[in-house]
Amino acid sequence: MQLRILLPFRVFAEVEAVSRIVVETTAGSTGLLPQRLDCVASLVPGILEYQTEANGIVYVALDEGVMAKTGATVLISVRRAIAGSDLGQLHAQVVKEFLTRSDEEQATRSVMAKLEAGFLHRLASLQHE
Repeated sequence: MQLRILLPFRVFAEVEAVSRIVVETTAGSTGLLPQRLDCVASLVPGILEYQTEANGIVYVALDEGVMAKTGATVLISVRRAIAGSDLGQLHAQVVKEFLTRSDEEQATRSVMAKLEAGFLHRLASLQHE
């Protein structure tokens, strides 16, 4: 199988000769083998595992997204991804990058909410005049 992992602004990975894939979906853990029928699934944040003869088992931490298998091609589109061959190191990277970004996103949302509230307050005061 050919595996392609897409992020919003770039191709994260293109891997040829993948023998199996395990991914976390909204229905639970799902395994894909080359002869599996075509399918589409919603992904939840979790660990994608794929295996090739050249590299062995590779782990990729994924954010939520979608997966589509058509023929021998598996296409995965997610917001964020981090690859690694050791689950311990991958966990440390996920904590470092995903949680830091979550804090930054939360701060950004808070600022945007304050700006929107201020705008609506001023708009309401203009209508009362």
